[in-house]
Amino acid sequence: MKQIIVLATRNKGKTREIQSLLKGFPIDIKNLDDFGPIPEVIEDGDTFDDNAYKKASFTARVLGYPAMADDSGLCVEALDGAPGVYSARYAGENATDADNVKKMLDELKNKANRNAAFKCVISIAVPTGAALTYEGECQGVLTKKTVGENGFGYDPLFFYPELNKTFAQLTIEEKGKVSHRGKALKEIADEMDKIIAWIDMNMPIFKPVECQGN
Repeated sequence: MKQIIVLATRNKGKTREIQSLLKGFPIDIKNLDDFGPIPEVIEDGDTFDDNAYKKASFTARVLGYPAMADDSGLCVEALDGAPGVYSARYAGENATDADNVKKMLDELKNKANRNAAFKCVISIAVPTGAALTYEGECQGVLTKKTVGENGFGYDPLFFYPELNKTFAQLTIEEKGKVSHRGKALKEIADEMDKIIAWIDMNMPIFKPVECQGN
Protein backbone atom coordinates (compact mmCIF):
# COMPACT_ATOMS: atom_id res chain seq x y z
CA MET A 1 0.00 0.00 0.00
CA LYS A 2 1.33 3.42 -0.96
CA GLN A 3 1.82 6.08 1.69
CA ILE A 4 -0.41 9.10 1.01
CA ILE A 5 1.36 12.45 1.34
CA VAL A 6 -0.70 15.61 0.84
CA LEU A 7 0.88 18.66 -0.74
CA ALA A 8 -0.40 21.73 1.08
CA THR A 9 -1.07 23.58 -2.16
CA ARG A 10 -3.56 23.92 -5.01
CA ASN A 11 -0.83 25.12 -7.38
CA LYS A 12 -1.03 22.72 -10.33
CA GLY A 13 2.42 23.63 -11.67
CA LYS A 14 4.10 23.01 -8.33
CA THR A 15 2.16 19.76 -7.90
CA ARG A 16 3.26 18.46 -11.31
CA GLU A 17 6.89 19.25 -10.55
CA ILE A 18 6.85 17.47 -7.20
CA GLN A 19 4.94 14.44 -8.53
CA SER A 20 7.45 14.14 -11.38
CA LEU A 21 10.49 14.44 -9.15
CA LEU A 22 9.23 11.90 -6.60
CA LYS A 23 7.77 9.32 -8.97
CA GLY A 24 8.92 5.75 -8.47
CA PHE A 25 8.56 5.77 -4.69
CA PRO A 26 5.78 3.91 -2.82
CA ILE A 27 3.94 7.17 -2.13
CA ASP A 28 0.74 8.69 -3.49
CA ILE A 29 1.16 12.45 -3.87
CA LYS A 30 -2.12 14.35 -3.58
CA ASN A 31 -2.86 18.05 -3.18
CA LEU A 32 -5.64 20.07 -1.57
CA ASP A 33 -7.85 19.80 -4.65
CA ASP A 34 -8.23 16.08 -3.85
CA PHE A 35 -10.08 16.96 -0.62
CA GLY A 36 -12.99 19.11 0.45
CA PRO A 37 -12.50 22.76 1.37
CA ILE A 38 -10.30 23.43 4.38
CA PRO A 39 -9.43 26.78 5.99
CA GLU A 40 -6.68 28.70 4.27
CA VAL A 41 -3.39 29.05 6.09
CA ILE A 42 -2.20 32.62 6.49
CA GLU A 43 1.47 32.73 5.52
CA ASP A 44 2.56 35.36 8.02
CA GLY A 45 5.91 33.86 9.04
CA ASP A 46 9.12 35.87 8.90
CA THR A 47 11.04 33.09 7.14
CA PHE A 48 10.48 30.41 4.51
CA ASP A 49 10.95 27.84 7.28
CA ASP A 50 8.16 29.37 9.39
CA ASN A 51 5.67 29.35 6.53
CA ALA A 52 6.53 25.87 5.25
CA TYR A 53 6.08 24.32 8.69
CA LYS A 54 2.88 26.24 9.37
CA LYS A 55 1.28 24.99 6.12
CA ALA A 56 2.47 21.40 6.49
CA SER A 57 1.53 20.95 10.15
CA PHE A 58 -1.88 22.59 9.75
CA THR A 59 -2.76 20.47 6.71
CA ALA A 60 -1.63 17.29 8.48
CA ARG A 61 -3.75 18.05 11.54
CA VAL A 62 -6.86 18.91 9.52
CA LEU A 63 -6.72 15.99 7.06
CA GLY A 64 -5.06 13.34 9.22
CA TYR A 65 -2.41 12.50 6.62
CA PRO A 66 1.29 13.36 6.45
CA ALA A 67 1.62 16.67 4.62
CA MET A 68 4.36 18.35 2.66
CA ALA A 69 4.60 22.09 2.14
CA ASP A 70 7.20 24.30 0.62
CA ASP A 71 7.70 27.99 0.97
CA SER A 72 9.92 29.44 -1.64
CA GLY A 73 10.65 32.77 -3.19
CA LEU A 74 12.92 35.04 -5.10
CA CYS A 75 15.58 37.01 -3.24
CA VAL A 76 17.01 39.88 -5.30
CA GLU A 77 20.34 41.47 -4.34
CA ALA A 78 19.46 44.96 -5.62
CA LEU A 79 16.23 44.89 -3.60
CA ASP A 80 17.95 43.86 -0.34
CA GLY A 81 16.59 40.33 -0.58
CA ALA A 82 13.03 41.28 -1.52
CA PRO A 83 10.48 40.01 -2.32
CA GLY A 84 11.52 36.92 -0.29
CA VAL A 85 8.60 35.45 1.66
CA TYR A 86 6.29 37.92 -0.11
CA SER A 87 7.18 36.65 -3.60
CA ALA A 88 3.73 35.21 -4.38
CA ARG A 89 1.99 38.44 -3.36
CA TYR A 90 4.65 40.95 -4.38
CA ALA A 91 2.18 43.02 -6.42
CA GLY A 92 -0.68 42.61 -3.92
CA GLU A 93 -2.69 39.96 -2.09
CA ASN A 94 -4.51 38.76 -5.21
CA ALA A 95 -1.62 39.27 -7.63
CA THR A 96 -1.20 36.96 -10.60
CA ASP A 97 2.18 35.69 -11.81
CA ALA A 98 2.01 38.30 -14.58
CA ASP A 99 1.37 41.07 -12.02
CA ASN A 100 4.39 40.04 -9.95
CA VAL A 101 6.65 39.75 -12.99
CA LYS A 102 5.62 43.22 -14.20
CA LYS A 103 6.32 44.76 -10.80
CA MET A 104 9.71 43.07 -10.65
CA LEU A 105 10.65 44.42 -14.08
CA ASP A 106 9.55 47.91 -13.01
CA GLU A 107 11.54 47.74 -9.76
CA LEU A 108 14.72 46.68 -11.59
CA LYS A 109 14.35 49.07 -14.52
CA ASN A 110 17.31 51.23 -13.46
CA LYS A 111 19.29 48.57 -11.55
CA ALA A 112 22.62 47.31 -12.93
CA ASN A 113 22.85 44.45 -10.42
CA ARG A 114 20.35 41.79 -11.47
CA ASN A 115 21.71 38.90 -9.39
CA ALA A 116 19.07 36.86 -7.63
CA ALA A 117 18.50 33.54 -5.92
CA PHE A 118 15.52 31.26 -5.66
CA LYS A 119 15.30 29.77 -2.15
CA CYS A 120 13.12 26.93 -0.92
CA VAL A 121 12.32 25.24 2.37
CA ILE A 122 10.23 22.06 2.40
CA SER A 123 8.57 20.79 5.56
CA ILE A 124 7.11 17.30 5.95
CA ALA A 125 4.79 17.09 8.96
CA VAL A 126 2.53 14.53 10.62
CA PRO A 127 -0.68 15.29 12.57
CA THR A 128 1.14 15.20 15.91
CA GLY A 129 3.21 18.24 14.88
CA ALA A 130 6.57 16.55 14.35
CA ALA A 131 8.30 17.61 11.13
CA LEU A 132 11.34 17.20 8.91
CA THR A 133 12.92 20.12 7.04
CA TYR A 134 14.84 20.29 3.75
CA GLU A 135 16.33 23.30 1.94
CA GLY A 136 17.55 24.25 -1.53
CA GLU A 137 18.90 27.35 -3.31
CA CYS A 138 19.68 28.31 -6.90
CA GLN A 139 21.64 31.35 -8.10
CA GLY A 140 20.79 33.20 -11.29
CA VAL A 141 20.33 36.54 -13.06
CA LEU A 142 17.08 38.34 -13.84
CA THR A 143 16.41 39.18 -17.48
CA LYS A 144 14.99 42.49 -18.74
CA LYS A 145 12.01 40.81 -20.39
CA THR A 146 10.18 37.52 -20.07
CA VAL A 147 11.63 34.57 -21.98
CA GLY A 148 10.02 31.12 -22.27
CA GLU A 149 6.58 29.61 -21.79
CA ASN A 150 7.12 26.85 -19.19
CA GLY A 151 7.08 26.93 -15.42
CA PHE A 152 5.28 29.51 -13.29
CA GLY A 153 5.94 32.51 -11.07
CA TYR A 154 9.16 34.34 -11.87
CA ASP A 155 10.50 31.53 -14.09
CA PRO A 156 10.35 33.64 -17.32
CA LEU A 157 12.73 36.18 -15.70
CA PHE A 158 15.14 33.82 -13.95
CA PHE A 159 18.12 33.14 -16.22
CA TYR A 160 20.30 30.19 -15.23
CA PRO A 161 23.79 30.79 -16.73
CA GLU A 162 24.99 27.18 -16.63
CA LEU A 163 22.24 26.10 -19.04
CA ASN A 164 22.03 29.47 -20.86
CA LYS A 165 18.24 29.47 -20.44
CA THR A 166 15.57 30.93 -18.21
CA PHE A 167 13.67 28.54 -15.97
CA ALA A 168 10.67 29.04 -18.28
CA GLN A 169 12.69 27.57 -21.16
CA LEU A 170 13.52 24.38 -19.26
CA THR A 171 11.55 21.15 -19.22
CA ILE A 172 10.29 19.89 -15.86
CA GLU A 173 13.11 17.34 -15.87
CA GLU A 174 15.80 19.95 -16.62
CA LYS A 175 14.46 22.37 -14.05
CA GLY A 176 14.19 19.63 -11.43
CA LYS A 177 17.92 18.96 -11.62
CA VAL A 178 19.02 22.54 -10.89
CA SER A 179 16.20 24.47 -9.22
CA HIS A 180 15.92 25.39 -5.56
CA ARG A 181 12.91 23.12 -5.17
CA GLY A 182 14.58 20.39 -7.20
CA LYS A 183 17.61 20.42 -4.92
CA ALA A 184 15.47 20.19 -1.79
CA LEU A 185 13.40 17.41 -3.36
CA LYS A 186 16.56 15.53 -4.32
CA GLU A 187 17.53 15.50 -0.65
CA ILE A 188 14.06 14.15 0.11
CA ALA A 189 14.31 11.52 -2.65
CA ASP A 190 17.70 10.41 -1.32
CA GLU A 191 16.15 9.86 2.11
CA MET A 192 12.65 8.72 1.10
CA ASP A 193 13.02 5.26 2.66
CA LYS A 194 13.99 6.89 5.96
CA ILE A 195 11.18 9.45 5.62
CA ILE A 196 8.55 6.75 5.11
CA ALA A 197 9.88 4.88 8.15
CA TRP A 198 9.81 8.15 10.14
CA ILE A 199 6.20 8.76 9.09
CA ASP A 200 5.22 5.24 10.18
CA MET A 201 6.80 5.84 13.58
CA ASN A 202 5.21 9.24 14.14
CA MET A 203 1.71 8.86 12.71
CA PRO A 204 -0.94 8.61 15.43
CA ILE A 205 -2.84 5.34 15.69
CA PHE A 206 -6.56 5.91 15.39
CA LYS A 207 -8.49 3.35 17.44
CA PRO A 208 -12.11 2.50 16.65
CA VAL A 209 -14.54 3.56 19.38
CA GLU A 210 -17.78 1.69 20.04
CA CYS A 211 -21.03 3.60 19.98
CA GLN A 212 -22.03 4.46 23.57
CA GLY A 213 -25.63 5.35 22.86
CA ASN A 214 -28.66 3.31 23.86
